Amino acid sequence: MKNDRGPLVSIVLATHNRREVVAHTLSQIRRCDLPREEYEIIVVDNASTDGTRGAVAGMVDLLIALRRNAGSCAKAYGVDRARGGFIVFLDDDSFPRPHTLSRMVERFEADPQLGAAGFTVHLPNGEREGSALPGVFVGCGVGFRAAALRGVGGLDRTFFMQAEEYDLSFRLANAGWKVELFDDLHVDHLKTEHARRNERTTYYDVRNNLRVIARHLPTPQARVYCEDCLQRYEWLAQRDGHEKANASGSRTGRRRSIFERWTYHRRRLSPEVFEHFYRWDFIRRQMDELSRSGGRQVVFADLGKNIFPFHRAANFVGITIAVIGDDRFAAPGRCYRGVPIVSMEEALARPHDAVVVSNTGPVHAARTKRRLASRTASPVLSWFSAEEPSVDDEIRSSPPSSDSDDIPAERSAACALWGGRAG
Repeated sequence: MKNDRGPLVSIVLATHNRREVVAHTLSQIRRCDLPREEYEIIVVDNASTDGTRGAVAGMVDLLIALRRNAGSCAKAYGVDRARGGFIVFLDDDSFPRPHTLSRMVERFEADPQLGAAGFTVHLPNGEREGSALPGVFVGCGVGFRAAALRGVGGLDRTFFMQAEEYDLSFRLANAGWKVELFDDLHVDHLKTEHARRNERTTYYDVRNNLRVIARHLPTPQARVYCEDCLQRYEWLAQRDGHEKANASGSRTGRRRSIFERWTYHRRRLSPEVFEHFYRWDFIRRQMDELSRSGGRQVVFADLGKNIFPFHRAANFVGITIAVIGDDRFAAPGRCYRGVPIVSMEEALARPHDAVVVSNTGPVHAARTKRRLASRTASPVLSWFSAEEPSVDDEIRSSPPSSDSDDIPAERSAACALWGGRAG
């Protein structure tokens, strides 16, 4: 059904000094299957100095020129001016495949509770891009019901870049909106290398992930994920030579988190929403089934961002974790909560009954499972692979802290919550 007061769909993207890239993206957007009068294109230019504004002015319905670079979260300025009943976020190097936008509209119109529809993201090398948590969309391809997006406060501009999708996914789900990913909605992401995995990315990664934890995670889960976050990004920074950027982001993130922990206390995820994204109870049930079938010792494959519930579940049911295999993080003497992190080759050489892919990101889990298929004859258990059902819609769990004696208790002082490390 067309919105009589304006276009049906508003397509919003932000750019900075990437004139040729964004011009190519805009040309691809025009290949979508919606009639031209049913969608508008809004580009937010982050103070470009390379002629971007002049190059794209005739290709868009609205060009918002900012005086400073507001990062990927500059899309929020486009949302303020969007007229469509549905709003699509793209990156300046991503574009929907034909028929995706019409199918997206059909999804929204068929389900009044659908707040966000995440697209399947395709990379140039044939692989997919995905989030570390099931149910969290990727910001380069997602559609929103405009009323839902605005009703939860929209995209938080203070994030600038990195982790804003988690913050927004959590707010939508906690407000009662469905946040779903669809395998019939497709976006191509060129993922050009400009401004990726540099020191600025390192800074915002740790800063914003700490803020998301502080805002949304209940006690005592917040303590656990804060420790894991600090350790994970420290190791990544060491690998990339970005120690100073990581240290700065950690300091800023912890300082802001102390404030935001209490300022946003009403945003704590409900037990049901926490389980939907983090899957603690589901993982424990799967690990319990493994134990009942005779599993006594396992190798974990991947130091996933959400590895803690795998570690917790194995300890709970009495399964020994021999090692964690991950070539990115392997280093002499390095451990995750007492478990050695080694190369995948060394991990597979250790005695084990099964390999558990310890990653809840469906795309990442599927990729690891494929890579292991030709390297081991052992059973490979991947409970979140994109090719397999990764979400049990029947789950309506009790609060995850009800049986969590293995979770460190929160200290009384707020600042202590953000000062720890995982051993």
